[in-house]
Amino acid sequence: MVAIPDPQPARPALFTFDGELKQGGWIRGTVPGGSETAKLGETELAFDEEGRFFAAFDRDEGAQAVLSAQLPDGRVIESPLAIAPRDWNIERVNVAMRGGRSSESFMQRRRPELEAIWNARQQATQSMGWRQTFVWPVTGRISGRFGSQRIYRGEPGSYHSGLDIAGGDGTTYVAPADGTVVLAEPDFSLEGQLLIIDHGQGLNSAFLHSSELFVREGQRVKQGQPIGRIGSSGRATGPHLHWSLKWRNSRLDPLLFLPPMP
Repeated sequence: MVAIPDPQPARPALFTFDGELKQGGWIRGTVPGGSETAKLGETELAFDEEGRFFAAFDRDEGAQAVLSAQLPDGRVIESPLAIAPRDWNIERVNVAMRGGRSSESFMQRRRPELEAIWNARQQATQSMGWRQTFVWPVTGRISGRFGSQRIYRGEPGSYHSGLDIAGGDGTTYVAPADGTVVLAEPDFSLEGQLLIIDHGQGLNSAFLHSSELFVREGQRVKQGQPIGRIGSSGRATGPHLHWSLKWRNSRLDPLLFLPPMP
């Protein structure tokens, strides 16, 4: 006689999640049972056969967001979210912002670089690193924090899009989570040696200014695997690892993914 496994209990018709509900933060959870589609605001969510999803909030996310799911019977399940604001490090300086346009010769080089970065971040590799608790790629003095910004006589400059770690020239850094290498470039004009790793569900890491890359495009990497060395390639004032995280088009704070530095 063949034993019949007990049926799996149906998921409730509501969202379940936890994480960092603040600007630059993230959530992981499950969509309501039977969901055909799900969204965060207007952004479509990917979810696996068990309904698990990842979503995140931009540095400038508003105070309210809404998770929504469409059920087969036409019902829409909504879950309002309160997004906590952050006290960003804002420096106000009494000088005018430097103007001027980039030269056409520079833009001829830069445009294909930007296209390559965009295309890399659109890849869906089915990686599962988004499910993991991230680890520090390297330890050292934090020399630049995500979200910091200068205001030039009332005119805002661009904010710092990642976390800078001064871990020492030539120091090896590791993958903070499992993923697939979607870009490994040896000489970009601003980023220098640039590495982008897809962690799945639209979440990806970029590592800038390396002196050496250990991995190649298409390669799968495991959490803690050495992937490069810290350097100062591209436009960098000194050796450091610039690590940025994006989900879809939202820029995220790497510190909100990490435990305290060991």
